[in-house]
Amino acid sequence: MKKLFKQIHLWISVPVGLIISIVCLTGALLVFEKEITRAVSPHLYTVDYTEGATPLKPSQIVALINNQISDTLEVNSLQTAQNPEEAWMVSFKNAGRRQLSINPYSGEINGWVEGSSFFQTVRKLHRWLLDAPAQKGAPSTGKTIVGISTLLMVVILISGLVIWWPRSRKSLQNRLKLSCNKGWFRFWYDSHVSLGFYATIFLLIMALTGLTWSFRWYRTGFYALFGASTEQPQQTAAHGEGHNNKEKRKRAEQTNYLAWDTALAELQTKYNSYGTIQLNKNNAQIIQTGKRKGDTALFDAHTGKITEITIYEQPISSKMKGIIYSFHTGQWGGIITRILYFLSAFVGGILPLTGYYFWIKRISRKKHREV
Repeated sequence: MKKLFKQIHLWISVPVGLIISIVCLTGALLVFEKEITRAVSPHLYTVDYTEGATPLKPSQIVALINNQISDTLEVNSLQTAQNPEEAWMVSFKNAGRRQLSINPYSGEINGWVEGSSFFQTVRKLHRWLLDAPAQKGAPSTGKTIVGISTLLMVVILISGLVIWWPRSRKSLQNRLKLSCNKGWFRFWYDSHVSLGFYATIFLLIMALTGLTWSFRWYRTGFYALFGASTEQPQQTAAHGEGHNNKEKRKRAEQTNYLAWDTALAELQTKYNSYGTIQLNKNNAQIIQTGKRKGDTALFDAHTGKITEITIYEQPISSKMKGIIYSFHTGQWGGIITRILYFLSAFVGGILPLTGYYFWIKRISRKKHREV
């Protein structure tokens, strides 16, 4: 039986091994994307805080920003943070996803926060081999190749575990050790066998959850297994209005930034703990630390008085997606599991390379014997 699994393990690994290495090594980099990004440009995310210092009011910050930027930019939202050492972020209309980092105590501009081109490339390589779909959810050749390779990776890992499984306790103890003083071949062999065993469970979790982004049929079945649906709740579309009506109402729709002062002060009294509060024209998003969405507060656009707070109730489909993402990236257990995921993904990237090494070594030895 083991001979059969050896053949399966070898001949599936040969064609997809390099792709698996690329996916795993890029995945290892993405585990600490946020930390690396912040470490490279710390001035964009943190500010010097003096004990007792209080942030400027939102209207004051907007006024100071307007004196430092082009007249063509109009402030659209302001993201405040409860952490006194966190920079505040300003978004603008027609500026895309770019945000301006602001010192909340002085109103000074720290710089533009834009997506890292390096990590954007790493992510495209990880998910689509740089062949990004034309639109979200659409297929692409790169996406299909990554999906098939990930599916085959599950077979490779299981077959490797069957091959590895020892017959005795003594063999088990030997196979769990990494020999560093018996030559390079033995070192790489132990790395492939022992480290591969330690990383297998995490690599299987990454592969089985990652497949939900590759194939719709797999995602539907995976969600159904846990009693969830992939369908998102219907969103009520806003009614549009003609161009002339928009122009007539443009002046009346100018944001009253003084109202933000009142709204923020009231929300800070209602929420003792939060991660960020993002102020928009007549509403605010209260996001708890580590979350992506949160409560929505409506306020009077002229006075800033809070009129309604809607507690965020996560739909089961979104909750399921969050759980899958958490297990795929290692966030479910905090920094410990993220480190384990990083190490496992790194080992997963090395396993095919060591496998190729043994395969080529075996072929060369066979040819040498024939000669």
